[in-house]
Amino acid sequence: MRGNWDDLRIFLAVARGDSLSGAGRVLRMDPATVGRRIGRLEETLGQPLFAKSPQGYALTEAGARLLSHAEEAEQALGQGAEAVRGAGEGMSGQIRIGAPDGCANFLLPQVCAEIGAQNPDLEIQIVALPRIVNLSRREADIAIGVSAPTAGRLVVQKLADYKLHLAASETYLAEHPPIRSRADLREHRVVGYIPDMIFDKELDYLADLGVDRVRLASNSVSVQFHWLRQHAGLGIVHDFALPAAPGLRKVLAEEVEITRSFYLVRHEDDRRLGRLNAFAEALAQGIRKELTLLEGLT
Repeated sequence: MRGNWDDLRIFLAVARGDSLSGAGRVLRMDPATVGRRIGRLEETLGQPLFAKSPQGYALTEAGARLLSHAEEAEQALGQGAEAVRGAGEGMSGQIRIGAPDGCANFLLPQVCAEIGAQNPDLEIQIVALPRIVNLSRREADIAIGVSAPTAGRLVVQKLADYKLHLAASETYLAEHPPIRSRADLREHRVVGYIPDMIFDKELDYLADLGVDRVRLASNSVSVQFHWLRQHAGLGIVHDFALPAAPGLRKVLAEEVEITRSFYLVRHEDDRRLGRLNAFAEALAQGIRKELTLLEGLT
C-alpha cells in the first residue's frame, strides 16, 4: 500500500480510542487534523476504514483487516527500536502501567521509583483506574489485576498473594460500641465500595461478612482509606496500606482475614519486546519485595 507508518499510527489511535477526539489526545493532535489524515488514508486505500455512529468510530470490514497489519507494523517498529538501542544499556522510553488504585497508591510508587532510579532514561506512567485496564486498546503497556483474565490475546503471570483485614481508627473504636464478633458490625458505620461499581468480583469483600449496607461508599480505595483515617467508620483495608496510617487498627483480625492475588497482564504481541520483558521482571520482583516488607510491618 502507499502511505507510511505515521498514517498507520493515526489509524491505530482512532481504532483504539473509538473517536477522533480520543485519538487526538493520545497523539497530541487536533481532532480535525486526525480526521483529515484518516480521510487521506481512506482515499489512498480506496476503502472506508471507519463507520461513524452515535457510539463513535467503528471499524469497517476493511478497517478490521488493516488493523492486524498495522499492529504487526507497530510491533516490528518497537523491536527495531530496541535493536538499535542495543542491550545492556538499561531501559529507556515510556512504559505505562494500569493498576487498581490500591496497588497504584500504596505499592507502585515505591517500586517504580526504584526502577526509575536504576534506569534514568526510562519514563514510567501509572494509570490508577477503578476498572479493568483494556490492553487491546493499548490503554497501557502492562496491567495489574486482581483476577486472571480468561479472554483476549493476553499473557498472565501471578505476582503474589496479599492480605486484607477489617480496620478502623483508634479514635473511632474508642467512641463506638465494642466489636467482638461479626454480628456487632451491624451497629457500626461501614466504609466500602459503591455496590454497583464493583468492577471485579474479587473486590466484593463485604458480601462475605454479611454486610448489606455501606453508609460511606466510593469506587476509590484511596477515598475509603482516608475516610477510615478521618474516624468515619470501619472497612476492609489492604495490609500493605496500613503502615501509611499508624492510627488504624485491625478489627476481628483472626476471624476476618481475606486473601487475594495480584496478576501481571501483558498483550501477547509484546512478548518479544526485550524492554518490556525486563521491566515486567523488575516490576514483579519489586512488588513481591514491597509486599513482604509492608505486610511484615503490620
